[in-house]
Amino acid sequence: MPKPSKRISGLMPSGKNGWEVHIEAMTRKQAGEDILMLSVGDHDFDTPSPTIEACVDALRSGYHHYIQLPGLPRLRDALARLSTRCTGVETSSEEVIVTQGGQGGLFATCQALLDPGSHAIIISPYYATYPGTMRAAGATVTEVPAYAEDGFEPRADAIADAIRPETRMILINSPNNPTGAVYSRETLKAIAELCRRHDLWLVSDEVYWTFCAGREHISPRSLPGMKERTIVVNSLSKSHGMTGWRVGWLTAPAEMIEQLTALNLVSSYGLVDFVSRAAIIAAENDAGVQEIAARYGARRQIFLEAIGDLEGVTVRGSDGGMYVMLDISQIERDAEAFARALLESEKVAVMPGPSFGEAARGHIRISMTQEEPVLREAAGRLCRFIEAAGSREAAE
Repeated sequence: MPKPSKRISGLMPSGKNGWEVHIEAMTRKQAGEDILMLSVGDHDFDTPSPTIEACVDALRSGYHHYIQLPGLPRLRDALARLSTRCTGVETSSEEVIVTQGGQGGLFATCQALLDPGSHAIIISPYYATYPGTMRAAGATVTEVPAYAEDGFEPRADAIADAIRPETRMILINSPNNPTGAVYSRETLKAIAELCRRHDLWLVSDEVYWTFCAGREHISPRSLPGMKERTIVVNSLSKSHGMTGWRVGWLTAPAEMIEQLTALNLVSSYGLVDFVSRAAIIAAENDAGVQEIAARYGARRQIFLEAIGDLEGVTVRGSDGGMYVMLDISQIERDAEAFARALLESEKVAVMPGPSFGEAARGHIRISMTQEEPVLREAAGRLCRFIEAAGSREAAE
């Protein structure tokens, strides 16, 4: 066949990146093995029933036609109210566009802000799609490491050193996937100052904003001079238990929403009608929000208590989101080798840290997307594996 474009051919790097561990674990589980899957961030429970019933009712009522490109007006109103709560800034529906999930919102944002040859900065560890999404816009990407000893909060001076004349945007994610780090006000103020000084866009992925485990969620959109240069990526996937529904949204200056609406015309052409009407019910009624956040907070606490003070293991970040990040570098510096051995020996699937960038080397990410008895069992297997590794090392 003729060659594909260079843009699409280079989206994802070739070679191993740690996701092979998850793929192998899933394949073995589907073949009947007793594998405890703690490797990906998809809920183990169904979408709340009021959302499902609203979708079924809308579908039976004939709501399966084209809708307005930026989203149904009532849904935009509901998401604007959520944005007001999330960002701490009064938000109108004209500052909101509905997207095909948070990833669709991130893709649209990169297309809107980046040109071929422009430059973007991301913080490592990062959600796995970030670099490829920016490369899809023809931009180059610099990863700025956030260090484990800092709780995976980035240092503003390191970000400043990465800024170039062609830099257009900085992308941050708090609460963070994979680390669970919740950025402090001081960290966000320092990043905002860089954006104002260098006239940059700040893209803030706040998909996990309801999962802060007692920490204060601060959106950079609320800081002085930032509303006009911040785009917030959000989604109902995690907060409302709707991962497969693909309902996300962007909060941005109204002028940018107009540009994004034009982009929508030539890309997704809007969201599904009956899904949008279910999303209205979810967003207006906070369907499942408090319960889901409390569930993950309890699971995180139970898992951490179950592993206790494991010798050679340090908990990093892990203040928010759906994950626990463990530094296992004193036991095994190669996190992928650790994850593979854990899968083989104890049939527990976790994600190697480098899957999310070099800054997570020597770490594993454990997803809290299983019921409490499963998490306790997984913790027990992990402790047994680490203790056995320590015994082998002592014998040598």
